[in-house]
Amino acid sequence: MAEMTFEELRTMMREAAGEGDDVDLGGDIARTPFGELEFDSLALMEMAARIKQEHGVEVPDDDLPELKTPQMMLDYVNAQPAVR
Repeated sequence: MAEMTFEELRTMMREAAGEGDDVDLGGDIARTPFGELEFDSLALMEMAARIKQEHGVEVPDDDLPELKTPQMMLDYVNAQPAVR
């Protein structure tokens, strides 16, 4: 399966949590902590569910706290084998 792109991740982020008034997900957010992007644990779990559904990669709940930025999430997902 093709690697997930940053634009795919950005789309999932918008769909999982939307954009707060002070947050621009269209900018250079790769290394911005999810907390600064107004993402809570529920939004991250929603993203993980979408990643599994769309890319066949499971992101265990226990790993989510370690994935602190969009880039860390993308690197994690692209390093895992898809399990459909």
